[in-house]
Amino acid sequence: MTFLRFLHYKKQYIYLYLTCFFISAVVFFTDSSGSMSWSTFFYTFSLVSIVLIGFLIFRYQEQLRVIRQMESQDYDSLSLEGEFAKSYIEELKRDHIRERNQIQNKQKDHYDFIISWFHEIKTPIAVLRLLQQTDMDANSLREEIAKIENYVDQALYYAKLDSFNQDYDIQQCDIVKITKEIIKSHSKTFFSKNLRIELLAETLEVQSDPKWLLFIINQLMTNSLKYTDVGGVITISSSETPQEKQLLFRDNGIGISQKDLPRIFNRGFTGETGRTFTKSTGMGLYLAQQLSNKLGHYISCTSVIEEFTQFIIHFPKDSDPYLKLQKHDE
Repeated sequence: MTFLRFLHYKKQYIYLYLTCFFISAVVFFTDSSGSMSWSTFFYTFSLVSIVLIGFLIFRYQEQLRVIRQMESQDYDSLSLEGEFAKSYIEELKRDHIRERNQIQNKQKDHYDFIISWFHEIKTPIAVLRLLQQTDMDANSLREEIAKIENYVDQALYYAKLDSFNQDYDIQQCDIVKITKEIIKSHSKTFFSKNLRIELLAETLEVQSDPKWLLFIINQLMTNSLKYTDVGGVITISSSETPQEKQLLFRDNGIGISQKDLPRIFNRGFTGETGRTFTKSTGMGLYLAQQLSNKLGHYISCTSVIEEFTQFIIHFPKDSDPYLKLQKHDE
């Protein structure tokens, strides 16, 4: 098919060749002398030259017409390579439009997040100002400062999301040890809400970046603390299968509705729980899932309203030969 298309674009040259051949044949057969003389040769050459000049003028006019039509993006190619070049340029334009739309969408997402972030961080700041004007309660003060720190962390990690590959260090780390650090940092909230923590895991080594993992676990812990009622319990355990290692967060809080469950990791999604019980940027779980995916993990969630919510961080089995060798040398 490509050869036939090639012939289609070269048909004018084929017509030129046949015309020149026809002129030469007519002159030869009409020559009364019966033999080719120099005068007959020059006569034939002149006729063919006139046809060639006319053909070149015709092709030149066609080229000018196509060049003028290029600005309107609706023109016919004059060659096979021109057709492929046109298709290639059109594909580049489509790619450019897609990339431009993606950049515009990303800019809009950044703008929406920043606006939401400013609104959310104003709440704990306003509370702190009220506490200054009254008898300051230490627990309330710590709680509002913790909210501000969490919002600042979200903004920081959201800003680093696109440059993640320049700022991570995969290594063997004990995720239970990291979880204990998170529990300790939230100890005041556990006491103030009279929450019980059950840590049913002693150690669980995984391959990850401890700094980013600290943020991920903190988002899950913050989520559980936010939506677990006074006197509730948060259970943290670990599990291993032939394919992966798991860290499980389970609380007996208000739960998540089944219609919201598939969307809780979407950017900016708050759902019924976030709108009804507390203000939320809807970015904590989104960032936790995005960072987990970049580290080669992922988070799943199951929940029943008024019964429980369980988050599971899934880690693949150790597969990095460099880390295995490093551990062996130690």
